[in-house]
Amino acid sequence: MADKHEDHQHAQTHNHQHDTSPQAIRAEALEALLIEKGLLKASEVDDVIVQYEERVGPMNGARVVARAWKDPAFRERLLADGTAAIEEFSFEGGQTEKLVVVANGPNIHHVVVCTLCSCYPWAVLGLPPKWYKDPAYRSRIVREPRKLLGEMGLELPAETNINVWDSSAEVRYMVLPERPEGTEALSEEELALIVTRDAMIGVAHLQHKAMEKR
Repeated sequence: MADKHEDHQHAQTHNHQHDTSPQAIRAEALEALLIEKGLLKASEVDDVIVQYEERVGPMNGARVVARAWKDPAFRERLLADGTAAIEEFSFEGGQTEKLVVVANGPNIHHVVVCTLCSCYPWAVLGLPPKWYKDPAYRSRIVREPRKLLGEMGLELPAETNINVWDSSAEVRYMVLPERPEGTEALSEEELALIVTRDAMIGVAHLQHKAMEKR
């Protein structure tokens, strides 16, 4: 379920999020024409998409997480009603009409999937990663979450309970990761910089750089 792919696979793998709207079809045709004429490289398009998927898009969610870490009252509101809580940020975009936020703890870990398609809270997490839409992820995370998370680099202790949340057209989920040790002196803005998209989906842990050096 790697995110990397070759230029010749570009059209098949991206497929503009399987969007069949007239606008998406025109955009795909224009992109293919520019690539064919040598005016654009598929890898350049991929770089822009990765930038939005992994860095720019998830910053909204990272701000929400950082606020929850710094403000106990906001954390309480967020866990009680995610949709209402994020309205305080005035984010643009959709797919958060019913947002449920679940918090990781010392002995509980949450992970999100959409077993039917790729329902995902775009307004807070940006574009869904390609592996999130992969049938292997969608099926295995339900059947063998501990094993799959281990393969993705997240080893969880045997005593940690794992909850798998299935997003749908009606409800979308987001994980509130545990705050890493050694971040007590960081500002809200600094905390947001250490929050990753994968942690907010539940397939990764966060670790502050100061702790990594120990």
